[in-house]
Amino acid sequence: MAGLNVSIAFFSLVVGVCQVLRQLSKRLLSPGAYGCLAREFAGSLQLCMSCLELRMLLEIGLWGGGFGPDVVLTLLFLLFVVHGASFDGASANPTISLQEFLLLESNLTATAAKLLAQGVGMGMGWAVTKLYWSWELTHFHLIQNLIASECSSSIHTSLHHAAFVEGTCSFFFHLVLLKLCQSHLMYRVPALAATVTFLTYTAVPFTGAFFNPALAAATTFHCSGSSFWDYIQVYWLGPLTGMLAALLLYQGNIPRLFQKNLLYSQKSKYKIPKARMVAQVEGDKVQQKRKGEKSNSEPCA
Repeated sequence: MAGLNVSIAFFSLVVGVCQVLRQLSKRLLSPGAYGCLAREFAGSLQLCMSCLELRMLLEIGLWGGGFGPDVVLTLLFLLFVVHGASFDGASANPTISLQEFLLLESNLTATAAKLLAQGVGMGMGWAVTKLYWSWELTHFHLIQNLIASECSSSIHTSLHHAAFVEGTCSFFFHLVLLKLCQSHLMYRVPALAATVTFLTYTAVPFTGAFFNPALAAATTFHCSGSSFWDYIQVYWLGPLTGMLAALLLYQGNIPRLFQKNLLYSQKSKYKIPKARMVAQVEGDKVQQKRKGEKSNSEPCA
């Protein structure tokens, strides 16, 4: 349990440091620079470092620490609750940023800046976590350092099935995200955390359950066992396809590409009650009758 306590302290430290970074950036930078760069950088840094430590616990802790997957899944849920509450609107996920662009919620420059900040944040998160592991504070980290150079691909199934799994996870994640986008933070955060936990539990034996291109690139692209193109298909094209499918199903169209609704007919969201409609028609008839009587009573020129 000592190793688990060190990891929990690491999670707390990462969240605290990233929160301080967000507060300083909000004070020193303009709102645009903070929203597109600093906020996404801090969120990506926090997400990458937390997920790397959690994956280490998942891979080593089950046999090296004697605790089951329920402990890791509980930590995953709690971490994503904390992430959702502390990210301050950052997505730390390229597919979410591209979804905002396709929904006309973000322009091309802002989207490109977010993607750049996410990539830098993930890369720095990977480097800092590797440095932290090199200190070997627990026997988990000692084992991790020994096997780090021999890391293997997270794809444990056929390539097409792996891409399908990542795409399906991304599809359900984005569908829930779109459904809850207008909900209160108190309901949205635990619902998304529960969705991520369930999808991870389902998909981790096949692909590692990333459904985040930047996170996958920072954590598994350097491992042997699969080619770079295999990683692109599974961890980039799969989630992007899932996001597009979820957006199309939810919206019926993709606003950035075309305005016509392909799936749903354009009907008014508000229906006039039948009684009110009848009263309105009768009122129009009475008004027309009065106008006719008035025009008949007027003298001819």
